[in-house]
Amino acid sequence: MPWTTVEVEKQDKFIIEDEDQSGRVISYKDALYEALDQSLERDSRVFVMGEGIDDIAGVFGTTRGLHEKYGGHRVFDTPIAENSLTGIAAGAAMAGLRPILVHARMDFLLLSFDQLVNHASKWSYMTGGEVSVPLVVRTISARGWGSGAQHSQCIQGMLMNVPGLKIAVPATPYDAKGLLVSSIIDNNPVLFVEHRWLYKTMGKVPDTLYSIPFGKGVVRRKGSDVTIAAISYMVIEALKAAQKLETENISVEVIDLRTIKPIDEDIIIESLAKTGRLIISDTGAKTGGAASEIAAIVAEKALDHLKKPITRVCCPDTPTPTSDVLEKAYYPDAETICNAVRELLK
Repeated sequence: MPWTTVEVEKQDKFIIEDEDQSGRVISYKDALYEALDQSLERDSRVFVMGEGIDDIAGVFGTTRGLHEKYGGHRVFDTPIAENSLTGIAAGAAMAGLRPILVHARMDFLLLSFDQLVNHASKWSYMTGGEVSVPLVVRTISARGWGSGAQHSQCIQGMLMNVPGLKIAVPATPYDAKGLLVSSIIDNNPVLFVEHRWLYKTMGKVPDTLYSIPFGKGVVRRKGSDVTIAAISYMVIEALKAAQKLETENISVEVIDLRTIKPIDEDIIIESLAKTGRLIISDTGAKTGGAASEIAAIVAEKALDHLKKPITRVCCPDTPTPTSDVLEKAYYPDAETICNAVRELLK
């Protein structure tokens, strides 16, 4: 079994096995901390900035104590001025540094779109490759605890439309460390999306520095009846669903895309050739998002593999409710995916 739940303090902790089985079992948040710590130690050009970076919580523990270890000139708190700070970070990247800018809530990344879309993502092209922009924007998305419509959004789908920007959506501790390292050493701007419900996820992570290539997904669970291509936290819900459906003699293949720009098209098409049925599950809204783009790729390149129409399991096209009861109805989960699989197999 490639995935198991474990009884720990809360039931939002998981152990997820990756292809590399070396290393200790640590949490997603600790894997991010380690990637930052080792990158700061390795390269003096790397620095970290953002709101709450040097406070006692240290962005859910991912930056705690780094300002004491590396100094306030390399790890520092910033004012609430998202667009200006993104411009400062982009300028530092163009000047040869490797900034990591942290947006504690993805909603307020919207204030940075001018710098991120019109400047950071365009400068390499506009200078004929003479200027690189090795900028990492860490952004934390979605699912608070009654956080409401302005503090719960997953807008990564919007930014898939931006040429020159890479987007990573790691779902496991192993991928969190490896993809963050890849983002830091990349010479292009990278949007690094962290779903806050993943921070307690557990997995084996090597203590050495390593990287994971962009555009290379992984099969988390093999199956033959239905393919689920999942993004970010929905990998967890897809694996829960697959485990439950196994008791109904339904075999589900779960693909973790890892990055959505670029997308690993081959892994989706190869799986679809075997199962003939596809569910795409994303943490964002259904219309115009990552799931829509993946569906378009399949329609263009693998339509003949489909036995049934593609199903998208995403958030509904409404603002996020604040009520706990309404939140539970709003967010898709393993049972939502199970129902979608059963419908496809009718």
